[in-house]
Amino acid sequence: MPWGIGLQMNKDFVRACYKEFDTVRLFADAPMRFHTTFRIGGPADLLFYPKNTEEVQKIIRMAKEYGEPITLLGNGSNILVRDGGIRGLVIRFSHKMANVACEGTDLIVGAGALLRDIAAFAQKRGLSGLEFACGIPGSIGGAIFMNAGAYDDEMKSVVASVKTVTPTGDVHLYSADELDFGYRHSIFQSCDEAICETRLHLHKEDVHIILQRMQDLNDRRASKQPLTYPSAGSTFKRPPGYFAGTLIDQTGLKGLTVGGAQVSQKHAGFIINIGKATAQDVQKLIATVQKRVYAKQGVELFPELRVIGEP
Repeated sequence: MPWGIGLQMNKDFVRACYKEFDTVRLFADAPMRFHTTFRIGGPADLLFYPKNTEEVQKIIRMAKEYGEPITLLGNGSNILVRDGGIRGLVIRFSHKMANVACEGTDLIVGAGALLRDIAAFAQKRGLSGLEFACGIPGSIGGAIFMNAGAYDDEMKSVVASVKTVTPTGDVHLYSADELDFGYRHSIFQSCDEAICETRLHLHKEDVHIILQRMQDLNDRRASKQPLTYPSAGSTFKRPPGYFAGTLIDQTGLKGLTVGGAQVSQKHAGFIINIGKATAQDVQKLIATVQKRVYAKQGVELFPELRVIGEP
């Protein structure tokens, strides 16, 4: 067992984890900048890659027994981890839990599967409905958590059911009408359950039409978004009746920089990491943008990205 783990973490819990699970899937003092698309974040005390729902159940029950807090993480694409890192256990859903199976026009998908991979899997089988998500750099679990969307579509339109593990380690199955989907919202933002698997309901269409639609959307994304820099995607939610990027641009904030964080000059709705940005840089820049947009436009902006961890 590594001994560099944060002093606040229960060493008996760590020993139990290293005894129970493959050590190659456990990481102590894991720098979260390697686990987020922003490439920002201090260390997590302990990070674990589960490979199935049973392992998620087991480690959640162990953490509960030892009183360790749990943070659930997918691809880290809509997250800002603060510079002090994350205390306790991070359960990281990844390619190790990313199986995709086809049942008629439905897909059964592990929480760690990436949206672009699922969309490509569906396209090759002539299944339409996920084209909007083909360029979103997130996992299916994270996308369901926030009801991710793009180009006038969202996860709500394709999710049929979701299997989770509760904070007590029990498995729960949600039907679509129980998920409380709204704009960048789902029930999982208030119930602390680990999304492990989902059923997506798609429909048949010609593979070439689906592919062309995906290529068109990716071309639009590449032409407008700063894809060559680390970011968390769109920084702000869309204010009713407005576009956040347009408001920020009209306020003259493109290129505004704090430390290594910058309002993208390509798309003002994105804050990017131009080199060694800290979470503090990003939070200061967000606050400045909010203040100046409100002062000039009279519109309040709210962050879309989630901020987690210690200062």
